[in-house]
Amino acid sequence: MDQIKRPSWDEYFMKIAMLVAERSTCRRHKVGAVIVKDKQILTTGYNGAAAGVKDCLELGCLRDANNIPSGERHEVCRAIHAEQNAIIQAGLHGINIDGATIYCTHAPCILCAKMLANGKVRRYVTYGDYPDQSAKDLLQEVGIAFVKLEKPEEKINTKA
Repeated sequence: MDQIKRPSWDEYFMKIAMLVAERSTCRRHKVGAVIVKDKQILTTGYNGAAAGVKDCLELGCLRDANNIPSGERHEVCRAIHAEQNAIIQAGLHGINIDGATIYCTHAPCILCAKMLANGKVRRYVTYGDYPDQSAKDLLQEVGIAFVKLEKPEEKINTKA
């Protein structure tokens, strides 16, 4: 009899973040985030334009049009980052993220790291990279554990 391998909790929530990323309207990077506490999903977020605003799928990418490399000049972008959207959802719905873990398909930028520090998130789990060492330095300084996993398999296994 074949042994069924269940995903670890980290793999499970990371795969959910990967699914959330499919909603992204960014032409460069599809990013998904899931905030979890006590093995319960609190909120999700993906990167995309503000509600009610035309997005990059419709208008094109401002960063590409201006040859801006990833990790620089965050203000020249229509998108709100996945982590930011997950934090905003928590605020809108009165959800306390103090002590939570965030699972995100990419490592954070410095802006997201600052928001997560003030939200008192305690753990950041990703399989991705981001060209911004200052974000990782800030996470370390404020005591947010940074965990980098191998990218989970992009396959959903429902076979018994």
